[in-house]
Amino acid sequence: MTRPCAKKRNQPRREMELKQDMARSLLKTSFVSVRKKLLHQMGLPLYNSSHGFHEEDVRKQLQQFPGGSIDLQIEDSGIGILTLNNPSKMNAFSGVMMLQLLEKVIELENWTEGKGLIVRGAKNTFSSGSDLNAVKALSTPEDGMALCMLMQNTLTRFMRLPLISVALVQGRALGGGAEFTTACDFRLMTTESEIRFVHKEMGIIPSWGGTSRLVEIIGSRQALKVLSGALKLDSKKALQIGMADEILQCSDEAECLQEAQEWLKQLIKGPPEVIRALKKCVSSGKELCLEEALQNGRDLLGTVWGGPANLDAIARKAKFNE
Repeated sequence: MTRPCAKKRNQPRREMELKQDMARSLLKTSFVSVRKKLLHQMGLPLYNSSHGFHEEDVRKQLQQFPGGSIDLQIEDSGIGILTLNNPSKMNAFSGVMMLQLLEKVIELENWTEGKGLIVRGAKNTFSSGSDLNAVKALSTPEDGMALCMLMQNTLTRFMRLPLISVALVQGRALGGGAEFTTACDFRLMTTESEIRFVHKEMGIIPSWGGTSRLVEIIGSRQALKVLSGALKLDSKKALQIGMADEILQCSDEAECLQEAQEWLKQLIKGPPEVIRALKKCVSSGKELCLEEALQNGRDLLGTVWGGPANLDAIARKAKFNE
């Protein structure tokens, strides 16, 4: 006689558990969908007004600090050359340059034939980070966080570009300049160059997303040493710990750019649609969990399987085997 009552008592609990399971499933599906959108729909920022980020307000502030430029040159080879151009201040980012960088990233998002990108500084130095004039004026925590969100938005969009990117480090890459190198897929350094995260000595931590990317590149223990020690990474040390991918022996600015282009060309041989799909697939492997990354790889495969490059390769292989 007691069993029916026990069943009735347990029924609401079972219904509640089922509802909780459904809610968790929906939440997971929604979260996965948002993450995939952020990763693969170019142009979606990390931060928006729901995070307290108001881009127009930040733009108005940064426009008060002119100087320098971000220059983009598109080559027929499918390589873009992005130049940080403010040599009188070691290519430090003025407020206007920060805004121009976002504009160039948007331009690159719309460059459908691109395969590779080289980031360099003008006049044999990479970048000394933020222009101190802007830093001094934007002195409140709220200002700092707003600038942080703008640059994290920009460099995350940069990192997710379907282009294989290389930082060509000549001279010094300091502070924000060092952070920018971590947003590139590879780093080439000249023999006399140096990368240094000087943030601790400025009483702050990296604010452009450099810490997370540095951990991805060299591991958490090495990253902690580099950041807490504000270590000067010369080309040999950077190569040793995995920060640099190769040391170029050139010293002339034009010659170094040519060497960097030749180095990058080895990686981008092939049709744009294949190179771009490969970069997207690797990006999803870094940012998504295994299940999501596998599903995304499947979807990307569908964009190239049976395509012109695939059919041409099969035809050439068949002729080779005859």
